[in-house]
Amino acid sequence: MGKIVAIGGGDVRAGSTTFIDKEIIKLSGKRHPRFLFVPTASSDSEGYWDIIKKHFGKLGCKTDVLFLIKKKMSKKEISDKILDADIIYVGGGNTLMMMRLWRKLGVDVLLKKAYQKNIVLSGLSAGSICWFDSGHSDSMSFYHPKKWHYINVRGLGLIKGVHCPHFDGETLGVKRKDAFRKMISKIGGAGIAIDNDCAIEFIDGEYRVIASKREASAYTVHKKGGKVILKEVNKTKRLVSSKELYSR
Repeated sequence: MGKIVAIGGGDVRAGSTTFIDKEIIKLSGKRHPRFLFVPTASSDSEGYWDIIKKHFGKLGCKTDVLFLIKKKMSKKEISDKILDADIIYVGGGNTLMMMRLWRKLGVDVLLKKAYQKNIVLSGLSAGSICWFDSGHSDSMSFYHPKKWHYINVRGLGLIKGVHCPHFDGETLGVKRKDAFRKMISKIGGAGIAIDNDCAIEFIDGEYRVIASKREASAYTVHKKGGKVILKEVNKTKRLVSSKELYSR
């Protein structure tokens, strides 16, 4: 049960994730799905909402937004927005702040209910990390831009593993790929890394990798015999058992 599309990153305004976004819409099973954007990680950025609204509106969605910082909403209003959606899309930004606020407001519980209702859950960067057990986050750069380090932020646990978005990118000159390998070397666990313009669909215990750019990929990262092993995940048209993603 459940549908999640975890996107490593990309430039929505430039259309770099359009191929993936169309797949998200397809998974809803509706021609004009009710699309809910959750921009908590960007502190409810109006500009970000404008970009998402225009982009997904052009793709046929009936767009709506859930502001949790700029607007005070009752628990019922929040619940109605989340559970009435066909697609929920979480934006990027400060993952740590977002997860803390979600837990304070009970949004974490509602998103798990949405998952059980088969509502399509999706998003990029922070909006990708949130679905996993935990994720490799640059959240500290929002608080201490001159001196910070990547941290492991606890997610909702709907997908097994430690997730790293933007695997082929960097934040403030720090390469994500190198930092994530160091994290897995230290904490172990099943690492799932995704490049920009690439995503993994998780559907009813199965998965497949999709990408809007040929060179964009997803990887498993784990520690074995004191070494960190990086393995590219094959792109296939068919869904594959998620057990294969975690097999070593």
